[in-house]
Amino acid sequence: MKVLFDTNVILDVLLNRQPFVSVSAQLVGLVEQKKIEGYLCATTITTLDYLVSKAAGRKQAALAVQKLLSMFNIADVNAVVLRLAIHSEFSDFEDAVQYFSGECCVVDALVTRNIKDYKASQYPVYTPKTLLKAFEIRIADLE
Repeated sequence: MKVLFDTNVILDVLLNRQPFVSVSAQLVGLVEQKKIEGYLCATTITTLDYLVSKAAGRKQAALAVQKLLSMFNIADVNAVVLRLAIHSEFSDFEDAVQYFSGECCVVDALVTRNIKDYKASQYPVYTPKTLLKAFEIRIADLE
């Protein structure tokens, strides 16, 4: 399953944000175990670097980015993605860019804590908790 991770899900893990870190960390763990094919929008990487640098320092941010780059595929942000985003029905341009970067690399789903931001989505959007439950059901069906 190819899943695009919203920036907020990764921030929950990197900044140990309660009460969200537990479920988000389980999903990232599934990416690390290669049970989920994880994707991050290219702009997510720059945002994460900036926010983790502010919260935990430059060295910690660099380590976090290196780890993410080794685990996740990166969904490109190019002219096509930007044009799709600017002409979309999304109210937030950043969310639209993230969404269309995933659409262009044909992800199966997006995981976010802000479902309402993705009402215009043409592919499934999950909260971390609902994706984890759906994933557990899929694994059970295969066994």
